[in-house]
Amino acid sequence: MKGYANAQLLVTPRELAAMIEGAGAKRPLILDLRPPEAYAAGHIRGAIHLDLWGISLIDTDPAPLKAFMWMIEHVLGAHGVDGGTPVVVYDDHSGIRAARAFWFLEYFGHASVRMLDGGFGAWARSGLEVTRDAAAPPKSEWTGARDGTTIATWKDVRCALGKPGTVIVDTRTDGEYAGTTVRAKRGGAVPGAVHIEWTRNLTPTGEFKPAAELRRMYEDAGVTPDREVLTYCQGGYRAAHSYIALRLLGYPKVRTYIGSWKEWGDREDLPIEIPKRN
Repeated sequence: MKGYANAQLLVTPRELAAMIEGAGAKRPLILDLRPPEAYAAGHIRGAIHLDLWGISLIDTDPAPLKAFMWMIEHVLGAHGVDGGTPVVVYDDHSGIRAARAFWFLEYFGHASVRMLDGGFGAWARSGLEVTRDAAAPPKSEWTGARDGTTIATWKDVRCALGKPGTVIVDTRTDGEYAGTTVRAKRGGAVPGAVHIEWTRNLTPTGEFKPAAELRRMYEDAGVTPDREVLTYCQGGYRAAHSYIALRLLGYPKVRTYIGSWKEWGDREDLPIEIPKRN
């Protein structure tokens, strides 16, 4: 309906309700990425609460990156993720909390991960069942198989600077991009980055925009499918959201810079620019 090349990455509320009730089909593991108080107030039946907010990596050299990903892998397994069960992630809307979990699962090579388009807000607007009951997650000893094609480090971003076959997308706010809002040792942007704030991926009600609108927005900014795309923000959450938007469009080479501006802006050996205001 929305014309995505990879429409299977999203699930509508009605489709998810059918998956939950489906006879004989493998029921998905549903992960609720909202704050704990939101989950406690009401959630989708069977959903497991997982709050990854505030967990970021600020050093993407090999040793800290390996340790960080080991921790995330363990947390996902402890919340019921296994290799054979489809996973659906959601938050209040098609938001950055769920996007970060989605990206992690793709990085770990999970074969079937989807986001609830519109999130819990769309579920509630559809009049579907909401519960306050909660159960322990299923037992799992899952370990992933890391997919290096989805991730970028500071070295990858530095090597991409000025390369015509690569485009760097800054998904932060106008103030962060322009350097007037400073959230690291330095303000500004990665040199040459294209600025498309992540919120522009969504409709006013919090679903992803149709493919034609997304494609036009990105291609008008020079973010075309023939180029490798590296997304970044402050800590990898908003960057993961734009990663999904481009995956929906079928872009073949999209990576998220997991350290993002907190790492880049803190490192005085890496170049920055203060973009000119239009």
